[in-house]
Amino acid sequence: MTEITMYSAQGCGYCQAAERLLRGKGVAQLNKIRVDVEEGRLEEMIARSGRRTVPQIFIGSLHVGGFDDLARLDRAGQLEPLLRG
Repeated sequence: MTEITMYSAQGCGYCQAAERLLRGKGVAQLNKIRVDVEEGRLEEMIARSGRRTVPQIFIGSLHVGGFDDLARLDRAGQLEPLLRG
């Protein structure tokens, strides 16, 4: 399965929903980066994604976006092929 990175923060409902969706698709290894506690990670996330809100999700090097973007991919049947690489 392709490496998945998710920038997240404590208490973020969208982050939790994104993780639930990914786990439901069989994702066992999720590289979660906490922008609220890891110094410099918010700036890193903004530089990589161009966005300031969490979650920001990357499947491999592809920036998927936030939870709404992830859910849209899933509804379109495009998420599972991305996860398989």
